Amino acid sequence: MSGFDLFFFGVYPYICLAVFFLGSLVRFDAGQYTWRSESSQLLDRGHLRWSSNLFHVGVLFLFFGHFFGMLTPHSVYSVVIGAPAKQVLAMVSGGVAGVAAIIGISMLLARRVKEPHVRRQSNARDYVVLGLFWIQLLLGLATIPLSAQHLDGSMMMLLAQWAQSIVVLQPQPALVAPTSWVFKLHMIIGMTVFLILPFTRLVHIWSGFATLYYAFRPYQVVRSRRISIPDVPAEPTRRGTGM
Repeated sequence: MSGFDLFFFGVYPYICLAVFFLGSLVRFDAGQYTWRSESSQLLDRGHLRWSSNLFHVGVLFLFFGHFFGMLTPHSVYSVVIGAPAKQVLAMVSGGVAGVAAIIGISMLLARRVKEPHVRRQSNARDYVVLGLFWIQLLLGLATIPLSAQHLDGSMMMLLAQWAQSIVVLQPQPALVAPTSWVFKLHMIIGMTVFLILPFTRLVHIWSGFATLYYAFRPYQVVRSRRISIPDVPAEPTRRGTGM
């Protein structure tokens, strides 16, 4: 195992997670007025509905697919689906979601470059985020042919075991060492997205998760309160006297 693998798959994940959580907390505490998506919809709608929906639906599916797929122990889902079938399912569903997301983000990137009003309201961070997502999605699609060479599910099990070792604070970077550079770069960029998230408009993702609490919060009890206004005696009217 090289020093590269030791750092990026044994140390770097914890750096990204620490910056992700602490940075988000500091920004929420110190800059709540910047806690927004900075939507450019009012500047130019164009094809925003199609591009935004394709990107968000695809990315959210991929995020939750990776989250539960990588962090769920094999013993939990093995009673329902085996590792080979799970890998095929992940390749097909992830491929469809990845294509939808990369089409959507390509449209968003083109819109931000071509539309003058949107371009003037953009900054370097916006282009960095869009560029990282575009590369990340392209690398994710590139892993599908590589995964097809291991239809027994061995590669998926190896990466899932690494992800679970990070969560339980017992990192095993050696598990990732023999994998292809495509997998490695895909994982590094994915972690980097979490690293820069608190400093970009992506921070509004937290608000999306907060809506789940809003949906299941208890009802507010509002009681009417009658306010009595004391009677004020009328001021006597003064009459003028004639001369």
